[in-house]
This record gives sequence, structure tokens and C-alpha cells, in this order.
Amino acid sequence: MTPADLATLIKETAVEVLSSRDLDTSVLPEQVVVERPRNPEHGDYATNLALQVAKKVGQNPRDLATWLAEALAANDAIESAEIAGPGFLNIRLAAAAQGEIVAKILQQGENFGHSDHLSHLDVNLEFVSANPTGPIHLGGTRWAAVGDSLGRVLETSGAKVTREYYFNDHGRQIDRFAISLMAAAKGEPTPEDGYGGDYIHEIAAAIVEKHPNVLDLDPAETQELFRAEGVEMMFKHIKDSLHEFGTDFDVYFHENSLFESGAVEKAVQTLKDNGNLYENEGAWWLRSTDFGDDKDRVVIKSDGDAAYIAGDIAYVADKFSRGHNLNIYMLGADHHGYIARLKAAAAALGYQADAVEVLIGQMVNLLRDGVAVRMSKRAGTVVTLDDLVEAIGIDAARYALIRSSVDSSLDIDLGLWESQSSDNPVYYVQYGHARLCSIARKAETLGITYEGADLSLLSHDREGDLIRTLGEFPAIVRAAADLREPHRVARYAEELAGTFHRFYDACHILPKADEEAAPIHAARLALAAATRQTLANALRLVGVSAPEKM
Repeated sequence: MTPADLATLIKETAVEVLSSRDLDTSVLPEQVVVERPRNPEHGDYATNLALQVAKKVGQNPRDLATWLAEALAANDAIESAEIAGPGFLNIRLAAAAQGEIVAKILQQGENFGHSDHLSHLDVNLEFVSANPTGPIHLGGTRWAAVGDSLGRVLETSGAKVTREYYFNDHGRQIDRFAISLMAAAKGEPTPEDGYGGDYIHEIAAAIVEKHPNVLDLDPAETQELFRAEGVEMMFKHIKDSLHEFGTDFDVYFHENSLFESGAVEKAVQTLKDNGNLYENEGAWWLRSTDFGDDKDRVVIKSDGDAAYIAGDIAYVADKFSRGHNLNIYMLGADHHGYIARLKAAAAALGYQADAVEVLIGQMVNLLRDGVAVRMSKRAGTVVTLDDLVEAIGIDAARYALIRSSVDSSLDIDLGLWESQSSDNPVYYVQYGHARLCSIARKAETLGITYEGADLSLLSHDREGDLIRTLGEFPAIVRAAADLREPHRVARYAEELAGTFHRFYDACHILPKADEEAAPIHAARLALAAATRQTLANALRLVGVSAPEKM
């Protein structure tokens, strides 16, 4: 019985208890909260339901808790239900009910943790979207890991997810990129506002090799050729780096297409027609303050050129026109102001502002021996995705970036993530999975199977701890999806690995050399198999491999 199953049982029992006393059952919460007590001696699970609803039904909380406890204790799945304090209820599951968790995991396999509670969502998940003017820096790398993991978590919860990369191929930064490439090809210094680094010289040389007469063309033609070829080469490198990192996209959306297709003009006209765009001093302004923004925004400048937000507005409209009912933007720390303006743009166009969510990711710093690592081999001034992967590998890089909330800045100690010790979180989790695979191989050699195992034999405290931790996985995945926080899955994997290691130290899963296989060994082998499956499921959600040997 998982915590979710227990919550359902408690609510059903509460409905029966209240109904039998002609008390109002509508006061019961939609979802009963079930938690694990901090002190295991207090029970397997606890609920404050009696405290929540007693006043609403005009009863003393302890009296209501007593009625619930008596009714729950009569259920075969409950070993005991005891009242604590002013009306808390501490519950212990019967051994057979705990064993049901193990059986459920083994039956569901890779689907354990899946649900359909977000099946109503068609999500456009836009992340990374780095300008094609240089390799992906650490901030973009963080989103590459977290965004991919969030997409996995949302899909596991039933949502339809389109992973999208917004390709910024329109605007001044692309012109600066082209001019930087031209300067490098001519052997001139990097322009004051241009891009530096070895990669600029590498791309410039590749373009000259492909087009030997490029510098003899008309200056405008030369710049356009460097722009087109340079962007294509840089974006290929970005895509290749992301693919190697385990992050791929369903859609690469070109910003320039919004202007070439007339989508920007169409969105502007829509806002003019519905009165949410007004003219002042020759410019056209969005009434964004009417929709929660701190100021109105210029959409069309007085010279007739579109402001940057014009593309944002058209892009919002395009996402909704494709049928997405939730649009998640994952942006860098310097984009906090985009939250209100993107929501305002959606509302001004006639869509629900809540159908736009903006997640802001904070900075990432690399450390070695406590000293910041600042210089990249290729990018010159920043550390890139490729640098991080080269230093600690893909699995460690992804895990290090995912396991912390994006709301806070992140320091990655390269020495820690390179180490093969229990101090390294990803090594600790992967080692747990490899150890479980080793146990399975040894069991097969010994001819021991868990088929038909009596799971009610799993009554040791460490067995109970492990079973209850396994049972929490579906709720962890659900919370990670609902809160857009995939780091919860990574942290759970660490907790599960630790709980397993403690179980392994306390309980012999397989018989010793001089022992015959007994029913308890089959039961523990089943528990080990369920743990291996759940660890693998968790690692898959963070996009990290589950090795069978280490």
C-alpha cells in the first residue's frame, strides 16, 4: 500500500465515519495528506485529517481521531492506528500491506511512478534557446539538463510535451557575430562589441576554406555570407553538443520566421483591433499594465521598426495557435522582467495568462579546490557545456545541474563530481543500482528466484524503511511535475540509495555460503528487485544512466 493508496483508504474511512454520525462529508479535503513521521517509532505514516475537519463538523479533534482510528484498525491492511497530541493519527501498516508496494513495483516495472493526472495538458516547453553566436554557456547547460528532465517528468505524469528551441536568428546580435567572423578572417582584432574566442577563428577559417573568395565580395555580400554560414555552423555545433548531452528537441523555431511570415504584423493588428495597443508620440504601446506588468511596453517604435517584444508577442500567439494550453519558458537570471510581460502579452491577445509560465534559472559557477574556474579553452571568456562534460562526464554534469532548485545559484565542485566515492551523489546512486544488479546476477547463479515470494515476511525495520521509501516515488514524481521541480526526483534517488545501502548492511539478501535458501531470502530478493527498478526509473527521469556494473 503506497502513501497514495493509504490516503484514499483514510478518506473512504472518514466518509463512512462521518456519514454514520450524520456529519457533513463535504468538508473533507479532496486529497488527504499522509506523511512519514520524523520519528519512526511513532508509526509508518501520520495524518492530521481529524484536526483539519473537526471544527467544521462541530466535533472534538481527539474524538474524531478516535473514531477514525477504530475504523482504520478494523482494516486488514492496518496493523495499528493511534492518536497523538491534539488529534494526530499515527498509522502502522500490516506487513502484508507493505509487501503490496513491492509487488506493485514488480508488476508495473518501468511504469511505476507513471500517472495520467496531467493528461489534460498540451505543453510547449521552451528551454536553452541560446543565441547561435557561441557555444552554450553554463546557464544554458543548466537549462539543457533541467528542461530535459522536466519534460520527462511531465510526460510521466500524462502530459503531452513538445520540447522547443527558439532559434534567435534575427537582430543585432547576429550582425555582431557576422562582423566578428569577418574581422577574424581578415586577421583584424575583435570588434569592441563583438564575439571573441578560438571558436570565432575556427568558424571564420572554415568559411574561408569553403568560400576562398569571400573577402573579395561586396562588403554587404561578405557580411551576409559570414552571417548565414556562421550561424549554420554554430548552430550545428550547439545541436551536436546538446544531443551528446542527452538533450534533443522536437521543434527548432526560427525567430526570423515570425517576421518573414507576417506573424508579427498579424499579432500587432490583433492588438490594435482589440484596443490593447495604443499610439503615443508616434509609437505603438501595449497596455501591459492592464494585465499586471509594471509598465506599458513599446511594440512598434516611432521609426516604424518593431521592438523586441513584438517578436515575443507573435511567438506567444503562435504557441497557442498550435494547440498548446500550457506554455513554459525557461529563461536565464537576467530575464526576470519577462514573467509579467509574457503573461501580459498572452492576456492582451485573449488567452489565459496562467497558461504562460516563466521559470528563471540562476547562475552556475565551477570550482576546483575552492577556486573559481572562469576561462574556457574555446570560448575565451565563459565556461561552456563542452568544458563541463570534458571535466566530469555527461552523467555527473546532468546530475549536478538537476539536483538543486533552479531558484538558487549553483556551485559545482569539479573535484567532488570527478571522485568515485559516496561523497559524489551521482556515483552514490549509480553504485546502488550496480550493486543491486550484482545481487540479481548472483541470485541467478545460485538458482534463487523471488517468484511467489511471501512478502509479508519483510518485517525488519530496515526492510520497512526501504519499502516506505519506495512507496513515496509516485508522489515524488507528481510533486516534481506539479511544481516544475525535477530536482525532487534526483534528491529522492539519493534518499532511496542511502536507504538501500543501510538495508543491505543490516539484512542478508542472499544466503551465506553455508546456508540453504529460505523464504526470507526470496522476499528480500523481491525487495531488492523493486528497489533496482525504482532507482532505474528515477535515473531515467533525470536522464542519467543506470549502470549494471561499476
